[in-house]
Amino acid sequence: MKKLLLLSLFIVGLSFALFNFKGLANQGTFESIVLDFRDDLPRVELDQQINAIASEYGVTPRLNSEFSVDDHLYVVNGDRDLLKTLKKSEVSQYTEYIEPAYEYQTLDIPNDPFYAQQWNLRSINVEKAWSDTKGSGITVAVIDTGVSRVPDLKNTKFVKGYDFVNNRELADDDNGHGTHVAGTIAQTTNNGYGVAGIAYEASIMPLKVLSASGGGNVADIAEAIKFAADNGADVINMSLGGAGESNAMKEAVAYAHNKGVVIIAAAGNEQRNSASYPARYTNVIGVAAIDSTGQKAPYSNFGAGVDISAPGGDTTKGNEGGILQETISFDPDTNLPGFAFQAYQGTSMAAPHVAGVAALIKASGVTDPEKITAILKESAREVKEDPLNHFGAGHLDAASAVALAKTGQFDFGHFFSDFFRWLRDNGYLNPRFWIDGGVYALLPKVLMVVGSYLIAWLLKMYFPFSWTMSMATGLVAGSSGLFVFRGFYIFDLPQWPFRILGSSIPELGTSISGSSAFNPLFASVLIPVVLILLLLGHPQWKWFAIGSTIGVATCLGISALLAPAPTLLWIGSGIGARAFLLVNAFLCLALARIAMKDEGQIA
Repeated sequence: MKKLLLLSLFIVGLSFALFNFKGLANQGTFESIVLDFRDDLPRVELDQQINAIASEYGVTPRLNSEFSVDDHLYVVNGDRDLLKTLKKSEVSQYTEYIEPAYEYQTLDIPNDPFYAQQWNLRSINVEKAWSDTKGSGITVAVIDTGVSRVPDLKNTKFVKGYDFVNNRELADDDNGHGTHVAGTIAQTTNNGYGVAGIAYEASIMPLKVLSASGGGNVADIAEAIKFAADNGADVINMSLGGAGESNAMKEAVAYAHNKGVVIIAAAGNEQRNSASYPARYTNVIGVAAIDSTGQKAPYSNFGAGVDISAPGGDTTKGNEGGILQETISFDPDTNLPGFAFQAYQGTSMAAPHVAGVAALIKASGVTDPEKITAILKESAREVKEDPLNHFGAGHLDAASAVALAKTGQFDFGHFFSDFFRWLRDNGYLNPRFWIDGGVYALLPKVLMVVGSYLIAWLLKMYFPFSWTMSMATGLVAGSSGLFVFRGFYIFDLPQWPFRILGSSIPELGTSISGSSAFNPLFASVLIPVVLILLLLGHPQWKWFAIGSTIGVATCLGISALLAPAPTLLWIGSGIGARAFLLVNAFLCLALARIAMKDEGQIA
């Protein structure tokens, strides 16, 4: 009796919370109201209701479009007060529903007005990366001509820097180059002004080592590298370079790397078959430039020292071919500084793209600079024909890099925020979903929802891949078989072929005899091992094997945990059967993970 009372109180409390929860479904903004009048309403009555609304409330409903005539779909300007009034009025008797005309926007696209001109950010697939991280908590040191806080850097975070040219703390820009570079990394974004940056929640550390003419020496640059490492920089960007190897620079790079700093440098703009220094140094990521079509920019160095490529632009194709950011500009008559959105080109513009993505990776939880370098390279979009190493590991891909960085990284806060976002996106915050079916359906629904999310999260975190027919077929075969044949029957024909076709891989061992018990040889990791060994070398069928292995793991895990009494031949249906299935489910997951380890992210 006590348990029943507690359960009842729980259900009442949950129902109250759900009914009063102002979820996403009620949080939208609107300036108009939708009135869907009944389809069977005669035209005369429809006109009467429209006139009554106009007379009583001072607003006239209008057809939403020329296609709304048959559906009687009208809209009227109004706020929440008018919405409540209309729902309680006699008008509601003549409508199928009255609801807000909520305003939607495109997702994860900044509201900066010139963002549409930033082809470079879309080419590195940064919008998808922003759904996971925007670089918060990471500091990027910009070793350059300094950084001036132009209007579109107003809300960007800055930490203390230094001017090594003039030996002072204020590291303002007197050239425009460094400010442009800083903008690509962390321009203020979603401020309704200007353009966007890649890791726009990161902080910028301005370090001036180049004069107004754009020149500087290795002593200042080496000191700036050490200053960045000693003052909390996570990433260093050097959009500079030249000829001549320097022990001071090499020592500074090693010092910063040993302190966990990721170091990025431009490959150079001499069209030469080798990158400039400091991109050539060990532990520096050398970046070549590509244009808006993904081809090598004509000026970009290539060959030795190039680790990856990123958008650098080509302004010979017009301003729309360059990299657009706000920077300082100088009046040609008075030489006074001002602000302007300018399209630059160069490997100097390519490097900060990689620095911004490195900040996103580090914000995702990866701290080792060598691992960050490996992630940048492994996630890059490979260019198959590249005999002269124009592109290094390939084209920079922010979304793939962040996804790879988050693989296996458990973030408690992100796990739950992602869970509630998943509930919202799948409609599980609707109270009716939980109430329909009554008390008896509540627990199965909770198990279903939580179980579905855990499987989706597990696949996302530890098995990142793109879906193909081979992968999907393997998952179906491994987990549920060709279920359309389950119970299939044709009079006077042998049934065992249909039972085989309708069986999952774990059921194959007993499907001919029609037994409901699992055969331990088939309901185990054995068949997946055979499939992996046979098919792993094939570019397409390997994904069938991996999919089947994950599917078998799912089937065995669900059978072990949720089936009333799973039965195994020779073992029975006790705890031993459950333990056997569960252990083999984990072995299958481990096998799939190992098989995917060196396969990248494209299935």
